[in-house]
Amino acid sequence: MSTSTDPDTLSPIGPPAIGARLFGWISLGVLAAFFINNILNVAFGLPQVTGAWNGETAAWLLIAIYLIGIGAAALFVLRTPNRALRYDSKIISDFNAYLIRGCFFAVLFTGIVDAAIAFLRVEGLLEQLFSEALAKDLIRSRFIGPWVHGPLLVLGFVVAGFSRSLGFIWLALLIVLAELLIVFSRFVFSYEQAMMGDLVRYWYAALFLFASAYTLKEEGHVRVDVFFAGLSRRGKGKVNAIGTIFLGMVTAWGIIIVSMNGKQSIVNSAVTNFEVSQTGTAGMYTKYQMAAFLAVFAITMLIEFVSYYFAAVADTRDEPGKREAAPISH
Repeated sequence: MSTSTDPDTLSPIGPPAIGARLFGWISLGVLAAFFINNILNVAFGLPQVTGAWNGETAAWLLIAIYLIGIGAAALFVLRTPNRALRYDSKIISDFNAYLIRGCFFAVLFTGIVDAAIAFLRVEGLLEQLFSEALAKDLIRSRFIGPWVHGPLLVLGFVVAGFSRSLGFIWLALLIVLAELLIVFSRFVFSYEQAMMGDLVRYWYAALFLFASAYTLKEEGHVRVDVFFAGLSRRGKGKVNAIGTIFLGMVTAWGIIIVSMNGKQSIVNSAVTNFEVSQTGTAGMYTKYQMAAFLAVFAITMLIEFVSYYFAAVADTRDEPGKREAAPISH
């Protein structure tokens, strides 16, 4: 393929697009600031940004973080005025792909290990294999969360740095195998435990929510097409750019704000309490992670929407290097 059409050999230099790049990169700067502030608020007890209007001095630190995120993004754009939109789009999309890979490997490792611990817990084998203190710890979600799931999360992102496969097909295969295990154990051996169904739901939730951003990148989402197919390349770019802002990014931000706004929000409450399912010690201790999947979905979609927006604006300007979506592979 020629340099103008191969995304792996895109030139970083292109016609200036300061306005579009400011909007996209500042969106990412605000997202990073929101995430940092959420950690400071939930984990360290700092007040929310709105506390500044009530005279809470610490809240101004959070406002400063937003200003730093916006300023850093704006400075980057202004110092690279000739950076090509498609090059920016590819950098952002590649980073997002790494995040998704890391999450996929993390849930793969966590599912296997946590299901094994749940099996040992149900069958009363923990005391026989581990010390009394460790056996007691392995029935507490507040121990398993940080000391078992935490290292597996780190391991997932380390492995993701050496792998270029997103693993969608393989995770789908594992879901099928886990479901088959339930069928065989139930109808052949008359044996079934809550953790077996938990494992299927855990992996399926990850497959559905984590793969959405990659599906957007590969143009795999269903598009209700009435006039779009007949538009010119520039026309399609305008529709995609406007739709990305007012439908995609607004929706992603709505999910992020609602699910992570304060300690009692859907995601923050579940994660900080290491929430488990009603099956208790009979099931897996991953319910809190499934709540976090919603935030991962919204964050990765927002990042991919910024990449998609840059590519759409480049289409409106007839810039070279348009990437043709390839068939989704494992």
